[in-house]
Amino acid sequence: MENKRRVSRQIRIGNVSIGGDAPVCVQSMTNTDTRDHRSTVAQIERLENAGCEIVRVAVPDEQAVQALAIIKKSVRLPVIADIHFDYRLAVEAVRAGADAIRINPGNIGGPEKLKKVIEAAREREVPVRIGVNSGSVEKDLLAKYGHPTPEAMVESALRHIRFFEDNDFSLIKISIKSSDVLDTISSYRLLAKKTDYPFHLGVTEAGTLVGGAVKSALGIGFLLLEGIGDTLRVSLTAAPEEEMYVAWSILRALKVRNRGVELVSCPTCGRTEIDLIPLVQEAEALLKNVRTPLKVAVMGCVVNGPGEAKEADVGVAGGRGFGILFKKGERVEKVPESELLDRLLSEVERMTGEKVRRDG
Repeated sequence: MENKRRVSRQIRIGNVSIGGDAPVCVQSMTNTDTRDHRSTVAQIERLENAGCEIVRVAVPDEQAVQALAIIKKSVRLPVIADIHFDYRLAVEAVRAGADAIRINPGNIGGPEKLKKVIEAAREREVPVRIGVNSGSVEKDLLAKYGHPTPEAMVESALRHIRFFEDNDFSLIKISIKSSDVLDTISSYRLLAKKTDYPFHLGVTEAGTLVGGAVKSALGIGFLLLEGIGDTLRVSLTAAPEEEMYVAWSILRALKVRNRGVELVSCPTCGRTEIDLIPLVQEAEALLKNVRTPLKVAVMGCVVNGPGEAKEADVGVAGGRGFGILFKKGERVEKVPESELLDRLLSEVERMTGEKVRRDG
């Protein structure tokens, strides 16, 4: 059972509220070369269409800062600048119009340089995400704990938080991630008892599409179920748009938020008389772009298909050479197998008012 949501402070990144009673927000990060502002803008637009609400871009050098200013003016989504090692890039990114910056305070160049970042962010009221990863825990904490344990990561995060507070800055969001699912969960649980700043959730370096989706669903899902988390990113070695599909699937499954199509499909069995797997795969690919919440079923037989998927808004169940279109478990019409997918997509378009994109 879902626990009451953790009470956190609320901040704003661009026009998006984070924390407090604001909805859990979905983020991603571009994998284009930020210096190529055209391709970066194009990818941000694709991410927005896929459901992204805040986007992060890497800022590795001065040329990227200059491109950031162009990107910011060209997109609707709030843009976070991701900075490592060079505090000057963080300062310049704030001045270039970034809606927020993400830094690891431990690699930004020491206390005096970090103060300059804080001063720039305070001047323009730009929030800062303090990112602590298992691979970036300070050496003295590694010596104390032996390896990057959850306790070590939490102590590192609290150390950074105190520094920001001592320098009169509290527009903070925290992430404390590991590639280990259980360590990630433990770290956020521990930190949730010690601070009320909003949290950005994720399992870092989660992996490829399937493996990364599983790890992210477990790590992010457990925390959301406990009421912990204000924003999230599903980190996949895949196109960023794929991250959106997994992120919204997690939120929808937990009934935290609802967007797009929930696809219900059977695992196939000896009663299956149509080539179901490619049919489901094609339906899933085409329905990813639908924004309206809708439950769609693609079932393999007419014996149990409509009954097993009776909670679906609309669906099809295959038979030998034909299929049944059904709504809420009730039969609507018999359709030739070759027309089954098109008929389903047409019905989704009619119900949502959205165009389902078809290649060619």
